[in-house]
Order: sequence, then C-alpha cells, then structure tokens
Amino acid sequence: MNSRRPDPEAVRTGDLLPPLRVPITRTLIVAGAIASRDYQDVHHDAEAAKEKGSPDIFMNILTTNGLVGRYLTDYFGPDAVLRKVAIRLGAPNYPGDEMVLTGEVTDVAGEAADGSGTAVTVAVRGRNGIGHHVTGAATVLVGDSGRRSREDGDRRSRDGDSSRDSGPSRDGDSSRDGGPFRNGGAA
Repeated sequence: MNSRRPDPEAVRTGDLLPPLRVPITRTLIVAGAIASRDYQDVHHDAEAAKEKGSPDIFMNILTTNGLVGRYLTDYFGPDAVLRKVAIRLGAPNYPGDEMVLTGEVTDVAGEAADGSGTAVTVAVRGRNGIGHHVTGAATVLVGDSGRRSREDGDRRSRDGDSSRDSGPSRDGDSSRDGGPFRNGGAA
C-alpha cells in the first residue's frame, strides 16, 4: 500500500484509497479465527466445513473487520482512530483466493465536535474471485487531534475508567462505535 499519508486538511469527498491486496491463506483464516476466539469448526476444519456444505474453511467476520481496520489505518497513518466500522459480509473468503480492498471517501465532517480529530467516512469494499466479500463504511478520526483522542482513551484505560467500549460483544457485533479498534489498532 502507498506509504504516503494524506494530509488531513487535504482529504476530500471522492478521494480514492489505493487498493490493498490480501492473499487468503489457510494460516490467515485459522489465525484470525483463533485470535478472535471464534472456535467454530468451519474456520479451521476443512472436513467439518464440507460436511456443513462449504467447499472449504472460510474467513470469519472479525478477521475481515481487522483487515478493514488495517487498510484504513495503513492509509491514514498511526494516529488514525477508527470510530465506527459497519460492514456486511457477502461472498466467503476461501484459501487460495485474494481479496482486494478498495475505499472511497464519502464524507469529511471537519473537526469533530469533541475536538478529537477530523472525521472522515470511507466506503469500503473487498472483492475476491467469487464477488464482494465485504461492503460497508467506516468513520476515521485523522490528524494530530486524532492522536490526542487515542491517548485520552489509553489514559482512561490505565486509570480504570471502563465507560468506553472495549471491543465486540459476545455475538461478534463490531459495528458499534469503537468496535475492536477503539485505539486505532488493527489485527
């Protein structure tokens, strides 16, 4: 992916993010499932997946969510903070395929009301050999104030303030504000 970061002041509606090509390997699928504590056999046992009607193991939504987060933070830089990620899965990601993530800026809201950064909304798509694997949108805080927002969240965590969401719910819903990327990291 392009190592050149956009100037937060220069981000405009209609800007296209460079594509990110992600090889879909068995290791990626299984490691993502384990890392997200998703022990469903369809994500690691090819025979069980076939018994359930799938041609092979397939990627889970939390791994996809992590890849979307990585795509955005790779582009906007280490100070970017993912505020909302809302995605929907389509065609499964199977081993041996490749997913190509693309994005388009759909809104630039300017400085967030709480001073935590410039809010940028990006429509994201991930296509594989079958069709669209993921579609959705994410809101990212960018700029120096985005870094301050992340540092404030880190300080609250250290100080024991549990009022902020710390990740996905048990059912894997990461579309809530913050999701698994509240501190800007990606899987």
